[in-house]
Amino acid sequence: MPHIPYTDAGPAELVEAIKARRGGRLLNLDRMLLNSPVFAEGWNGFIGTVRGGLGISLKLQELAICAVASLNRAEYEFIHHGPVFLRAGGTKAQLDALRDPVNAASAFSEPERAVLALAIEMTRNIEVSQETHQALRQHYSNRETVELIGVIAAYNMVSRFLIATGIEPE
Repeated sequence: MPHIPYTDAGPAELVEAIKARRGGRLLNLDRMLLNSPVFAEGWNGFIGTVRGGLGISLKLQELAICAVASLNRAEYEFIHHGPVFLRAGGTKAQLDALRDPVNAASAFSEPERAVLALAIEMTRNIEVSQETHQALRQHYSNRETVELIGVIAAYNMVSRFLIATGIEPE
């Protein structure tokens, strides 16, 4: 059960902008965010950019997001992003392995393991080890590294919001 009621109410242009980004519908996350239209507007713009404006591959983004979702026990996030990971080129075996990201390394390539290590360290420790930074630098440009860090930070925010508000999967 959500801790705060969902709402479909909000400024019409905002509701339409959110629906446009979501393919014509509101998710429970959106319906929670609409309790604060100003917050919902900022969220839609920011997450919209994270989801559609970065240069890193969608597979790497979704690898990081699914790892964060599992680490934070944000099932809603995993349910929504697992299928995107698969469509972006991830395998079912990899997605299954992401249910336990700490022990998932063998399912991924060396560059993907660097992303997985980054997600684990940022989510669990906040600080990132020199070893992980060095592994990232071997495979990713400055821009890609910043974008990966940004995706992981953003989806830690998302998972914490989902859990704190009690948002249920659709």
